[in-house]
Amino acid sequence: MNAAGRLDVAVVGAGRVGPVLGAALRAAGHRITGVAARSRRSAERVEAVLPDVPWIEPADAFAADLVLLAVPDDVLGPLVTDLAPHVRAGQLVVHTCGLHGLGVLGPAAGRGALPLALHPAMTFTGTSLDLQRLLGAAVAVTAPAVLAPVADALVREWGATPVPVADADRPLYHAALAHGSNHLVTLVAQALDAARAAVGEDAERVLRPLLQAALDNALRSGDAALTGPVARGDAGTVATHLRVLDPPTARTYARLAAVAADRAQAAGRLTDTAADAVRAALTPGEP
Repeated sequence: MNAAGRLDVAVVGAGRVGPVLGAALRAAGHRITGVAARSRRSAERVEAVLPDVPWIEPADAFAADLVLLAVPDDVLGPLVTDLAPHVRAGQLVVHTCGLHGLGVLGPAAGRGALPLALHPAMTFTGTSLDLQRLLGAAVAVTAPAVLAPVADALVREWGATPVPVADADRPLYHAALAHGSNHLVTLVAQALDAARAAVGEDAERVLRPLLQAALDNALRSGDAALTGPVARGDAGTVATHLRVLDPPTARTYARLAAVAADRAQAAGRLTDTAADAVRAALTPGEP
């Protein structure tokens, strides 16, 4: 370990996340000793974020005080098992996967490593732009109680905000983020295609303020933010929408409208009769 609590840090994984987090730790005064990856296809991007940092073998990363494992969810478990023989007792081993908690680091912890799970709740471009976006971002922290202060300090050195997540809740936490962000992209892309067919190049200008307001209102008020034909029980409008949309978008619309009707009905915002009418419009031809 360097003076004044500064750490030697090795990054395992040359994707969009690890090098950026390594750069944030370097900016906080830690020394990045190397980047390890099975492929160097992203060498130019990695070197732009972490200049003058050598490429090393994954096993050599465990000469560092802190090993940052930034690899895909399904790769992490086998990688930890494979590299566990190289672990040194007392070193920090941190992973950045949202899905996993501490259990996946069990082989390393069994050899004396200090395990942490730190997942930034943001998307990464793999460029220096992410360093600014990291400021104030939430990071899901799962750590043994004795290591909670260490996890808190690391996250704050990234410029981010730690949010404790229990080990057992990591899959639910990750599902919430994936459902909200990934499926939002699909939904918006479909809406953008339909709007372009109707208004051409003005589609983004038309949709942006509406979508931004809808997102803000939903985050603030949940189901109470629902507006539009489903919330009003306008079954005829719903039927018309399904008629004019392309088939893939119509299927998405119908499935989401059915869920919206269920939630609006459960919240008392939609009468049983109106909810039934909307559902009938969503399944034409069915009894």
